[in-house]
Amino acid sequence: MGLALPLRQLGRHLRDWRLRASMSLEEAAKLLEVGPTTLHRAEKGKNTRIKSYFVERACQLYGVPPGIKDGLVGLAKQASTGALWWHAYGDVIPKDFDVYVGLEACARRLVSYQPNLIPGLLQSADYDRALVERIWPESTPAEWDRRVQIKVHRQHIILRGVEPARLDVVIGEGALRHVVGSPATMAKQLRRMVEVSALHPNISLRVLPFEAGFPGGSAMPAFVVLHFDDDSNEPEEPPVAFLELAVGGMYLEKEDDVRFYTEKYQLIKDASLTEPETMNLLTRVAKEYEQRER
Repeated sequence: MGLALPLRQLGRHLRDWRLRASMSLEEAAKLLEVGPTTLHRAEKGKNTRIKSYFVERACQLYGVPPGIKDGLVGLAKQASTGALWWHAYGDVIPKDFDVYVGLEACARRLVSYQPNLIPGLLQSADYDRALVERIWPESTPAEWDRRVQIKVHRQHIILRGVEPARLDVVIGEGALRHVVGSPATMAKQLRRMVEVSALHPNISLRVLPFEAGFPGGSAMPAFVVLHFDDDSNEPEEPPVAFLELAVGGMYLEKEDDVRFYTEKYQLIKDASLTEPETMNLLTRVAKEYEQRER
């Protein structure tokens, strides 16, 4: 049986491109020579597998650009493997077809632990630009700007005025101390987090101080648990745990795996500073950076 996650992700894109083409489910199904129920199941990610040639035909019908079409076909191929789904950058799924961003955009709640970096959804443009220039040193300034803009668009899910996603995040104190860009960049970054937290009640931000050690007795990597429902008893789509590694992204769907990271997060959160204490620490460290700039 293929993996549910890539099938659901594929289904979202197929439905989105059908709607962009202004086609009803019945019209598209007829042109694709399948029943409306079959197409509906494909768009919901409820088929056990989906053929690559069907995806190619759908992309042609909906006018999907070649680069995105290759990504969708890659999702179909990945879903048929039945193994842990690794999104190795630039492999089966094209590099610019970012699966995680698609999942993130659909999430209603994100629970995240970031020990060494400011989370992407809270990064300032200057902080992100400093990272981007280090990651892709051979790129042009225009390409750096494009990557920074992608981050800005991602942040819309928690900053929008209508039904923003909830963000529950713990940041390791090391993320405050590792200088990205310059002391001035860090000061602005930390003050921005204080401001965003104050203006958006859907954002819960805490810092795990050095003195808290390793809650649960082990050092945890950065991870995110994405929730797609409204905490109903029977969610249509189960949560997913995502781990970003040097060679790609690892997506965990099994209930036991998601529970493991959820429980680890709670241990980390319980050992962290309270939200008011976190705001005080962020303000204090920001002042320290500002003094270094004088």
